[in-house]
Amino acid sequence: MSKRVVVTGLGVVAPNGVGVINFEKAIKAGTSGIEYFESLKEMQFSCCIGGVPEVSEELKLKYLTPLQLRNFNSPGILYACMAGIDAWYDAGFSYAEDEAHWESGCIFGTGISGVEKMREATYKLDSGKVKRLGSNSVAQTMSSGVSAYLSGIIGLGNQVTTNSSACATGTEAILLAYERLKAGKAERMIAGSSSEQGPYIWGGFDAMRVMTYKHNASPTTGSRPMSESASGFVPGSGAGAVVLETLESAQARNATIYAEVMGGAVNSGGQRSGGTMTAPNSTAVQHCIKSAIQDAKISPQDIDLINGHLTATVKDPVEIQNWVAALGREGNQFPYIHSLKSMVGHCLSASGAIESVAAILGLKGDFIFPNTNCEDIHPEISSIIDKRKIPTTVIYTEEINVIAKASFGFGDVNACIIFKKYKNG
Repeated sequence: MSKRVVVTGLGVVAPNGVGVINFEKAIKAGTSGIEYFESLKEMQFSCCIGGVPEVSEELKLKYLTPLQLRNFNSPGILYACMAGIDAWYDAGFSYAEDEAHWESGCIFGTGISGVEKMREATYKLDSGKVKRLGSNSVAQTMSSGVSAYLSGIIGLGNQVTTNSSACATGTEAILLAYERLKAGKAERMIAGSSSEQGPYIWGGFDAMRVMTYKHNASPTTGSRPMSESASGFVPGSGAGAVVLETLESAQARNATIYAEVMGGAVNSGGQRSGGTMTAPNSTAVQHCIKSAIQDAKISPQDIDLINGHLTATVKDPVEIQNWVAALGREGNQFPYIHSLKSMVGHCLSASGAIESVAAILGLKGDFIFPNTNCEDIHPEISSIIDKRKIPTTVIYTEEINVIAKASFGFGDVNACIIFKKYKNG
């Protein structure tokens, strides 16, 4: 018999807020975390704005020891540890150095780890200094370093692994953890994803010309999902984490429950029928959404809010068209929809996890965070859904019970997860 799965802990390191309290305040207020970087201009980037979490040296010491930090050069792993530890504590757990949690595991995704460490190692290797690479170069640059560091701090004894599915990574990680719990193979899992920042992460996207170059003088207005004046995405970074737990375990310890995970789906368009390495196959996207709804055992009419992928590129109208087709709802029958990327940019492999945290906070707190920078809704969008379904100011309402959160990634991969407001019983 499959287990019910709930969310009992949250952690987030985002460009507009580090920690759940700061992050929730920011998303309610529509606060942007996007800023201008002169260093990108000096490297001749077209897009010189981005979202980077504000993490002081003092704050780092609350999560990692001075010894760890002395040899630490991977912001993505740092963000993951911070978000994961916060989520673990938020769920009501603690950890000790001599204790392993055999029924607790971790699935934490990333696109790439330790880019700066790789760059440093390359220079040393090229100059014949292999013996000066250091003992931590492998741990920081292996993809699974993000989950290995986090699990080592907490002492997780169940499955510990890292997934990587481009921009779908975070949403997929939560679904993978959900499936493990549903099957009874663990009692709780930390799930999430992280992404680093800087020229060696963002440069390839700048070269592809998919990032905006029009807002270097006005960073906070640069990320414009669903807007007619959108001119490309703004890069971001950070991490998001959730603690998923079986309902039995959560009830047994009288834990605070943020939401219930009802189900979800992942798939690929196979880079066929319009799908490519960088563009989604619309048929596959629609199939993913429909499969998630079926897995959650709900109706398309039950969805009250969509937390979209919506990156502020030419694909935004296509995404809305896919939602309309998959749900069979348009005009004023369409659910509310929003995109966190208007405030934090596109946090790449971290996006699905950070956005899931935002969705769950809204579900628990009875609010819909606003779409900022969307005063001029794209006509291809406003022609098929009521513009009132794209709120530009925060809405407080107790009528949001079911949220569909989706992410679509390079490689024509898709993930959609369904969260529901938890009610006793």
